[in-house]
Amino acid sequence: MKLIDLFSGIGGFSLGFQRAGYHFTEHYFSEIDKHAIANYKNNFPNAKYIGDITTLHGGDFTGIDIITFGSPCQDFSLAGKRAGLAGAKSSLIQYAIALIANVRPSIFIWENVKGAFSSNAGADFWAILQAFTHIGGYRLEWQLLNTRWVLPQNRERIYLIGHLAGRSECGVFPITEDDRLFKRETRKENGEFPSIKTSPARTITSRYHKMGSNDTYIQVGTYRTHNDGKGFREVKSNIAPTIPARAREDGSGMPVIQLNPSKESNGRQPYQQNRVFDEKGISPALTRHNSDFIIKQRSRGKNKGADLKVCPTISSNSFQENNLLGGIRRLTEIECERLQGFPDNWTQYGDYNGIIKPIAKTQRYKLIGNAVTVDIVELIAKRLKFTKQ
Repeated sequence: MKLIDLFSGIGGFSLGFQRAGYHFTEHYFSEIDKHAIANYKNNFPNAKYIGDITTLHGGDFTGIDIITFGSPCQDFSLAGKRAGLAGAKSSLIQYAIALIANVRPSIFIWENVKGAFSSNAGADFWAILQAFTHIGGYRLEWQLLNTRWVLPQNRERIYLIGHLAGRSECGVFPITEDDRLFKRETRKENGEFPSIKTSPARTITSRYHKMGSNDTYIQVGTYRTHNDGKGFREVKSNIAPTIPARAREDGSGMPVIQLNPSKESNGRQPYQQNRVFDEKGISPALTRHNSDFIIKQRSRGKNKGADLKVCPTISSNSFQENNLLGGIRRLTEIECERLQGFPDNWTQYGDYNGIIKPIAKTQRYKLIGNAVTVDIVELIAKRLKFTKQ
């Protein structure tokens, strides 16, 4: 298959097609962000970088099967100023449309934010449809899809597909939540294996379900300001909010997860709830208490009581301290990658002019937030129907 990946980011479209079983005989990508370019080169070493979309010419390509593009969405976003097609970034879609008109691929797929539907009271989306129609020979279908159907993140995005007559057939949409590719597995409950907070543990998975429940996700919330910006509060949810390309300076909108309580103990061990889990780690030796890790106390001295246990008797010459362990942290880069369907550490390194270097955390969050959800692309790719020539 011959693919052109425009506004390619970190390659969510390309990875989704690969997972669906597609093999690239020619693979091109266009991007302007230097970190995205470096990361794409590192993960797709056989792909050819073709530069800025404003410099591309249709005559440079022949026999292209698919063009994918998630054009910049800031001017369509509900969180932005809603400049629409008049905005400098969102207007770049016009270059993609011009390239499609010249190359005439069998299929093109456009992804964008939900706000594109309502931008300028719907006039912008109508103008985009008209531009695609004026190319001639393409039948269009589109749908608003939500990442939460396949992964625990609430992320609504428009996917529009153009099918060239005689080379591709409509019928990808509608897709429903029941069409998800991956059924969540329910594992047998074989006991509780929380790790002690002072012990090292790898990052918890975004869908940790070793303890039985079919929908046992990590507890996720959003850090928001309140009381006129004088503090923060956590808004909890079982589904991660949309991963943004950047966080606000006040912390608003940053996905966070709670460190303790969880579903693994059903409330029977309140001081053990919502520990950080390590699926592949070493379990402590099992005792008759199973996973009741008890903190011993002495009758005198500066003692620490068990978390959320009744405070020991306070004597005149001793100090007893009870722990109330809790708190929130923002999602790690790996957790964000998983919520977008990417492999662990997909964004960790980049190929900068032949030199492999680590990518800064801030840039990694930005790259992930701008990406398409790989699992959604895979679902679409598996439903495409090419007409045999």
